[in-house]
Amino acid sequence: MAQILAWGSSYYLIAVLAKPIAADTGWPMEWIVGGLSLGLLVSGLISPPVGRLIEAWGGRPVLMASAGLLAAGLLVIGLAPALPVFVVGWAALGLGMGAGLYDPAFAALGRIYGEQARPAITQVTLYGGFASTVCWPLSAFLVNHAGWRGACLAYASIALLVMLPLYALGMPREAPHPPPAATPAGGGSDLRGRTFPLIVFAAIMTLASVITTVVSVYLLTLLQARGLGLSEAVALGVLFGPAQVGARACWKRRSGGGTIRSRPW
Repeated sequence: MAQILAWGSSYYLIAVLAKPIAADTGWPMEWIVGGLSLGLLVSGLISPPVGRLIEAWGGRPVLMASAGLLAAGLLVIGLAPALPVFVVGWAALGLGMGAGLYDPAFAALGRIYGEQARPAITQVTLYGGFASTVCWPLSAFLVNHAGWRGACLAYASIALLVMLPLYALGMPREAPHPPPAATPAGGGSDLRGRTFPLIVFAAIMTLASVITTVVSVYLLTLLQARGLGLSEAVALGVLFGPAQVGARACWKRRSGGGTIRSRPW
């Protein structure tokens, strides 16, 4: 539930709110949508320290902090009087994304369950795929009844009143772990000669992320450009979630949903 709300109030937020924001403020659409790009950049930059925090203290405090960061970012965006403040709000929202979306959630599950974490991670990805299905209609409802600013403030309240308690009550407390031992000199030699494959893999993942992000951001806009109203576009757009879940369910069935097996690579 927390992951559905976290994705819906951050990554999938601008898909519904972009046009209402532009119509209300007159801000350039490029800058409005660019806020999400900034948020994703910030979330990537803070991933290493977030990983170290989870390793040292567990996932519970980090995920709880992510709910507060998401609420803060949404509050700034919803109250933004000018475009620069709006952009700053997305930077704050990026901190919450970096601390609270899939990667930190998976790291938290890995710390709790170790090599048995794969079924739990698979379940989270299956249910998390419904984020757009749940939150796009919710966002459209909030925009129609409270405006785009009201929608942001409502999601900020949800982050504090729903997500934060879910993490506080649902995630187990863990004892702090001692810091990992320093890697001896030459300990990274097993990566020699693998730089190029890693660069290629990073490029593939980057291009795939660009495509999926563009689709998720502009899908409703493209449907509306074909003459559909917001409610009709959302009704078709919610099929995006079941499509993701169906693909993940097929992968789970094919992989057997078992434990993680070690690979020589």
